[in-house]
Amino acid sequence: MRSGNEPVTARSPLRLRLWLSVWGMIWSAAGAAVFSLADRPGWAAVCAGVTVLAAVDLAVVLHHIHQGPHYQPGPEIPPYEPPRR
Repeated sequence: MRSGNEPVTARSPLRLRLWLSVWGMIWSAAGAAVFSLADRPGWAAVCAGVTVLAAVDLAVVLHHIHQGPHYQPGPEIPPYEPPRR
């Protein structure tokens, strides 16, 4: 059943983002190391930048997960109405 406010009450798949950021950190750090050893400083810097971005995203995701069910509700918590201002 659609209520018309799905974009407002949508739930974020934080655990998926967590594992994708971990996966991205692993591969970009490996890429930075390989490009460093291959004497490609430009590509190594790009991979290091992606590693930093993935680490920041990981920190944000972990912060939201630790904030509790308001930001990461489980299947037992029904959708809630957005706060009225």
